[in-house]
Amino acid sequence: MSEMLSSGPPPRRIPPTRRLRYLAEALGFYLVIGFFKLFPIESASAFGAWIGRNFVAPTGFSKLARENLIAAYPEKTVTEVDAILCGMWDNLGRTLAEYSHLGKINTGCTNRRLTISGGENVTAALARGKGVIFVSGHLANWEVLPIAGREFGLEGASVVRPANNPYMNAWLERTRTRYGMAELVSKGAQGTRRIYSLLRKGACVCMLIDQRASEGIQVPFFARDALTTPAPAILALKMGVAIVPISNERVGGAHFHVHAHPMIEYESTGDATRDLIALTTAINYFMEEQVRAHPEQWLWIHRRWVDENAPLRKRAQALSDQVLADQALSERGTAHKAASNRV
Repeated sequence: MSEMLSSGPPPRRIPPTRRLRYLAEALGFYLVIGFFKLFPIESASAFGAWIGRNFVAPTGFSKLARENLIAAYPEKTVTEVDAILCGMWDNLGRTLAEYSHLGKINTGCTNRRLTISGGENVTAALARGKGVIFVSGHLANWEVLPIAGREFGLEGASVVRPANNPYMNAWLERTRTRYGMAELVSKGAQGTRRIYSLLRKGACVCMLIDQRASEGIQVPFFARDALTTPAPAILALKMGVAIVPISNERVGGAHFHVHAHPMIEYESTGDATRDLIALTTAINYFMEEQVRAHPEQWLWIHRRWVDENAPLRKRAQALSDQVLADQALSERGTAHKAASNRV
């Protein structure tokens, strides 16, 4: 326990009261991780599911998820919505418990807890030699996705949002790089530069693209505009990299199936804004298909949609307009440079 708390200290000076809060949060987190480690993986996963269904699902933590489900599935009855909610907390309880056992989820274990298909689609994307962006979402246990990438022998990085608590983040980073992709890239300007560098070398980048992005653009998701990161589309249109969508399904207990789908094909029409919206919409369409296939395995507790008149929505819309303007400007600059080179 002391090693967990001492490893990876906060990189910046923080107020003593906040440090104490971080330490208290981390202590609780490590106690939970340690508790589930006492059990075999299947028992831990089942116990986490039982806690989620019976002690979390009936509480106020389900309020936002219920609102999201009703808006996404207006045709479903209360009973059907409740069943999805219960299944979601079952899955989330399992996911939390499985953090203690991520090293046991792979293709070579005795019970073969991870199966992978669609390798031919990955091979085809890599053959283009311009780098590959794998896009997926918070389905089943999403920590399995970079494990699958490592099992397949991919070289590159996973894009992550660091946890606010630096002590917990140190443990998460250490665990993710031990069992998943060898490198983690944080969201932000510095991370963007690293992503460009990796893709130029023909490496791979894994992204979860299903959460609200404050700097995103408005594209449909379950028939409602949702702020969605344009990063994969921007990189693809600018660099010609391949985009391979990945699905992840819990197929019983702590067993998973990861499938690499065919590349999302795209072409530049010369209209930078239209191209960016079209490609991001195609990515969102894939994500919606996966959620509809197994709605109980998705993270409905996230505030994916924002009310039209909410201050956050208005600020995000301003950022979205800026992203589209910057993309159009970049496209014109690239075209001008190409014309100059021909002259």
